Amino acid sequence: MSKPGNPILVEVIRGELVESRHAGAIAVADAQGRLVLSLGDVERPIYPRSAVKALQAMPLVESGAADAFRLSAEELAVACASHSGDSIHVEAVRRLLGKAELDESHLACGAHWPVSEAAMAELLRARKRPQAIHNNCSGKHAGMLATAVHLGLSPRGYERPDHPVQRAIAQTLSDMCETELDWAHVGIDGCSVPTFALPLAALARGFARLGSREGLSVSRADAARRLVEACFAAPVLVAGEERFDTIVLRGLALSAFVKGGAEGVHCASLPELGLGIAVKIDDGTKRGDERALAEVLAVLLPKARKVLADQLKGEMHNWRGRKVGRIAAGAALEEALATLATPRHRAERAAR
Repeated sequence: MSKPGNPILVEVIRGELVESRHAGAIAVADAQGRLVLSLGDVERPIYPRSAVKALQAMPLVESGAADAFRLSAEELAVACASHSGDSIHVEAVRRLLGKAELDESHLACGAHWPVSEAAMAELLRARKRPQAIHNNCSGKHAGMLATAVHLGLSPRGYERPDHPVQRAIAQTLSDMCETELDWAHVGIDGCSVPTFALPLAALARGFARLGSREGLSVSRADAARRLVEACFAAPVLVAGEERFDTIVLRGLALSAFVKGGAEGVHCASLPELGLGIAVKIDDGTKRGDERALAEVLAVLLPKARKVLADQLKGEMHNWRGRKVGRIAAGAALEEALATLATPRHRAERAAR
């Protein structure tokens, strides 16, 4: 017998009609794996894509590479980034590569036009094509390359699933989320590195541990702390101006670390509450995962409602600037969030 589909988390309303619906699943867990919220199928393995870049960057610190190359907070942050390709991002990636005595030719992520319209326009005006360094994942790749160099490994082929750097990353993911990775179903991400399928519940647990550092070894806890603090210190390096992750990291510094990935995945760590959040939108839309995560953050963190006021308002405007609709939480999400606001959580929020 087939399982029922995931509930509708987000609705897009135009006029008086619901024009589109985004179904999905959400898990909120603590570092022991206890689910504070479970909505939809949170045990079905999904590819987290770029949402786990901070976990992928942990060997960069744990191996000693970050110290050996004296990486700054900005360089650690861009190693965790899905950046916009603006000059501030490109320069940070180049500095990271340079400290490992490498250049852009070593990047195996491929090229795409910058996410930033301004950066794309600048390339077009100069009659230039985008290079691998403009790829939103170039910082992550630079971090992987630096790890390989520090460990005395060839920087060529670092992206392959059988490379020791990727093996170390896989082990880190498995350890942090406390789940076995299925190597028979490893996927290849858009930037050519492996992406491992794991359940949302496990992802939420991993992000709870990332922020709380509960149950981690001394070296891993230090790596988690340094990477999260670097992203709080340099939020624009993690995404870019006017992008969701940068808005949250800047406005909710120390309270909410967030990282989005392709195909409707978004994760968050709430260090002060010891919780992790993992969201997956079935149709892969970013507007769905960002809205759903914003709703969860607004319930768990009092400051989030102000920081994310525009996202929670959800107004849609046409090309003339006229309001034509809104993006709103679906009934299933609203009902689940009402249960999430338990007396314990209300007391915790009132005490802060």
